[in-house]
Amino acid sequence: MSFLDMGIVVIYIVMIVSIGIVISRKAGKDMKSYFLSGNRVSWYWLGVSNASSMFDITGTMWVVYVMVVYGLKGILLQWQWPIFNQIFMMVYLSIWIRRSHVLTGAEWMGTRFSRRGGELARLAVTVFALVSVIGFLTYAFQGIGKFAATFLPWDLSPDMYAILFMSITAVYVITGGMYSVVITDIIQFVLLSAAGIALGIIAMNRIQPGELAQLVPAGWDTFRFGARLGIDWSTRLPSAHNRILTDGWEFFSIIMMGLLFKGFLVSSAGPSPGYDMQRILATKSPKESALMSGMVSVTLIPRWIMIMGITLIAVKFFIPEMQAMGSSVDYEQILPFVIRQFLPAGLLGLILAGLLAGFMSTFDSTVNSGAAYLVNDLYKRYLNPDANDKKLILMSYIASLFLVLLGIFFGLMADSINHAMMWIVSGLWGGYAAPNMLKWYWWRMNGNGFFGGMIGGMSAAVILPVLMPGLHPLITFPVVFGTSLVCTITASLATQAEPDEILSDFYRKVKPWGFWGPVKKQVITENPDFIPSSFKRDMMTICFGIVWQLSLAAVPVFMVMKYWRNMVLWLIVAVFTTILLKRYWYDKLGND
Repeated sequence: MSFLDMGIVVIYIVMIVSIGIVISRKAGKDMKSYFLSGNRVSWYWLGVSNASSMFDITGTMWVVYVMVVYGLKGILLQWQWPIFNQIFMMVYLSIWIRRSHVLTGAEWMGTRFSRRGGELARLAVTVFALVSVIGFLTYAFQGIGKFAATFLPWDLSPDMYAILFMSITAVYVITGGMYSVVITDIIQFVLLSAAGIALGIIAMNRIQPGELAQLVPAGWDTFRFGARLGIDWSTRLPSAHNRILTDGWEFFSIIMMGLLFKGFLVSSAGPSPGYDMQRILATKSPKESALMSGMVSVTLIPRWIMIMGITLIAVKFFIPEMQAMGSSVDYEQILPFVIRQFLPAGLLGLILAGLLAGFMSTFDSTVNSGAAYLVNDLYKRYLNPDANDKKLILMSYIASLFLVLLGIFFGLMADSINHAMMWIVSGLWGGYAAPNMLKWYWWRMNGNGFFGGMIGGMSAAVILPVLMPGLHPLITFPVVFGTSLVCTITASLATQAEPDEILSDFYRKVKPWGFWGPVKKQVITENPDFIPSSFKRDMMTICFGIVWQLSLAAVPVFMVMKYWRNMVLWLIVAVFTTILLKRYWYDKLGND
């Protein structure tokens, strides 16, 4: 790195840490200010902040890998997270969640279950939140370590770099709370967007029209697929061919059906108790929570420009090096290679600062959300219910530091980015989906069932990889999900239903659709003017929304590829689906 590049990175880090320290007084007024910024931040800033938290180094390194190997079908492989969960939240789930007026996802359980079962449900969500936070911190640890070791001049190992940057980020997230997270996320988003656009322009100048088709196998540059993936790297890059077989994604039609099935189940369960949930609860109103979730998909456009720019440069210039590496190619190093080889001084420093911003944005949001559960749902709930605001803020500092240390500890033990990511999306979310889905749509589910499903699912997620290592994620998910589903239904039916007044109050306030027959009948009897939510309209809008979200990725990707005809076609799709969302979603949003 040049002196100029290093100076840009250092100035950025000093600025971000200083912001957290400066606004610590504002964030330290009370718990609501520290964890939800006092519900004073506008939805569009929270949407940018949420998108910035998803614009991380680790995820970008993984997405670049799947784009290089799987081409445009790598965009569809993002559904395993699933990225279209933002559409479910935009259409109805954010509204349902925000109507609760609580601080955390665990506290929300008190609006659905009575105190008898609600305590168990709240405890289960708190445990899951902490496990998932540690999982995401471990995932971030792997990415930042590998990335920093490639660029920074000091002779440190990837693990030491990860510890260094996690410690730096901890300073401002601990002192500044959600205010610090949002403000720094916005700054980081500007940097990331500039970095993404710069990389996209560089790629467009380096790749000439028609050249791409000669560099990649047939089927790489299209969304179309048959029963099989249809991309043959065996002669051009044997290691990529082997990765496809190792990943188990060769039978692509089956994979896509599995991803859609899993994605709808996970998305209908609502957000995991992490930074996504905290952004929803931090909005000013239910309507703004829906708008915030919709904003996320729009503000991720610069990320797709960056990803495709890096992918095209790697395809043209890095394949010879990967061929020379034989079977020992580390695909997670593609992003660092492109940045190191093709960016001039000054721009390199800007993009490094932007990608470090991506790590910090994800890390700070994760720590802040996890600390909220430790303090609000464990310490305040069970250990010191009478604690004053000053004491609670102090415990928030301690909780944040504790999570950082746990993230470092587990990060040192993780094998790779892909290993950590696959465990999160297949095992951990499989245990979360069943009880969290049924709590919305089935009146007979109770707190005991929620607790049983969460504990059963999390236990299966932890035990299954030990008993059957190497099990494919799409097989792991249904096994964990099925275990959790059986535990949820069995425990619910074996114990008493929630009291009528709890169920009626929840249904009246949230207006969920699903299997609420007896409760719906009672509420309408008491209030004939009550209007339930529309299942048909919400499902139709979700289908429009998923296509809309896909078009927001396809347009910038085809633009960087210079596939102008495809870009225009997807732009038409984006405009058409936007009109449909305006009519069936935005115009139907209430002002409650």
